[in-house]
Amino acid sequence: MNGVIIQYFHWYYHGKLWNEFTENAEYLKSLGITAAWLPPATKCNLGLEGRGYDVYDLYDLGEFDQKGGIPTRYGTKEEYINAIEKAHEQGIAVYADIVLNHRMGADEKENIKVHQVDEDDRNKIISDTFEVTAQTKFTFPGRQGKYSDFIWDYQCFSGIDIVEKDGKEITGIFKIHNEYGTDWTDAVSHQLGNYDYLMGADVEYRNPHVIQEMKNWIKWYLETTKADGLRLDALKHLSSDFLKEWITYIKTELNPDCYVLGEFWKDDAEKIIRFSDKMNDLISCFDAPLHYNFFKASEEGKDYDLSRILEGSFLQERPVFSVSFVENHDTQKLQALESTVLDWFKPLAYAIILLSEDAYPCIFYPDLFGAEYTDTVDGKEVHIVMPKIEALPKLLLARQQFATGEEIKYFDHPNCIAWVRKGTGQKFGCVTVISNGDEGFKEIDLGKENADAKFKDFLGHRKEEITTDENGKAVFYADPGSVSVWVKAEEI
Repeated sequence: MNGVIIQYFHWYYHGKLWNEFTENAEYLKSLGITAAWLPPATKCNLGLEGRGYDVYDLYDLGEFDQKGGIPTRYGTKEEYINAIEKAHEQGIAVYADIVLNHRMGADEKENIKVHQVDEDDRNKIISDTFEVTAQTKFTFPGRQGKYSDFIWDYQCFSGIDIVEKDGKEITGIFKIHNEYGTDWTDAVSHQLGNYDYLMGADVEYRNPHVIQEMKNWIKWYLETTKADGLRLDALKHLSSDFLKEWITYIKTELNPDCYVLGEFWKDDAEKIIRFSDKMNDLISCFDAPLHYNFFKASEEGKDYDLSRILEGSFLQERPVFSVSFVENHDTQKLQALESTVLDWFKPLAYAIILLSEDAYPCIFYPDLFGAEYTDTVDGKEVHIVMPKIEALPKLLLARQQFATGEEIKYFDHPNCIAWVRKGTGQKFGCVTVISNGDEGFKEIDLGKENADAKFKDFLGHRKEEITTDENGKAVFYADPGSVSVWVKAEEI
């Protein structure tokens, strides 16, 4: 099966997402979507304003009156579980977005000892040890011990970014002194010296009680929601030792088929490979380097060498563990990692990840449905419109109907590339041609078994019919800055 994930949200989505997904599940199935990555369902520190990444209570999926109300930004626990049930009715797996790294919005303050570190080199200590007051105790009074009576205190956290001293608030990065040490764990990315700390109260995964609680929680979560897989956030900041133990527990004790997809955000495939090796191939990873290739190609236009579009990608190096994407909630406009692929190139990029033999593609909600939002940047309101990509539904259908069989690449020109999917059995696959400059064309030999065959562009960008010669050869075209998917005329 040609699986496809949809990231069914974007950063600025506001509304009853769980209910909307339930309504759209049948349509998604018709496009060949096989898995949906849904945003974090847990209660946030910011209540309805939180996106799920400012996680407060992992056991509150929109069930308890905490942080300003019962529902989360996306709806209630009941609506979330209904959405997953509807997905399963349509044969769509659900990947739950899980935030393991931090907690925010503690219920009580504690007196703790800390030292401050340099934000650009977290191994560099820039203060003596001193006593402060900090928000590090989570008692979840709204839940009153239902599902778990575990109390999180400073022994459960390794760092924090806001402390109080002599009644004054101080911001920075502070290493919490607890019984598990006064250093950061070294089992994380070495970016900025040590990338253990990201935000909020950073979870201490050297604490065995924390590890056990997280095992108890994920058992409860999977049994309660029936999610089929996990998308794990911010893995550069997490202990790989903990991750290995935790994921091994999931796969051996809870669900051997649980799919685990990690966000290990690096623009260098070699670093992702090293992480994948360290994780004993337990996790698939998003292909950020390929996204950056798409971004660069869209910016440079005809000056970009298309024949090198896959170079340096995780897809090229470890296809079985890679998930390819064009855009996500971090790269969309006004976000911290903004690197938005220009609209003209998105159909080309989607053709590459949807019609290639090895890719496991993830499409982005606004590219299918469109999006419109406003945010404040430097004190000014900025309005963004993300139009839906008109060719995307047809590219999704082309993946299901024609992108089968062996792939033969014609990546032999800087402005025009093509590849053939030979199909299976008696059914031919497709010929995809992409141009980032003038009208592009490729002479392709499809073999005598495809002699005198007629082809049409499934996307409808080109109107002519192409006929192969007696040997199965023909010249296939793409419009300037466009893509065409040529299939047997009788298949349209």
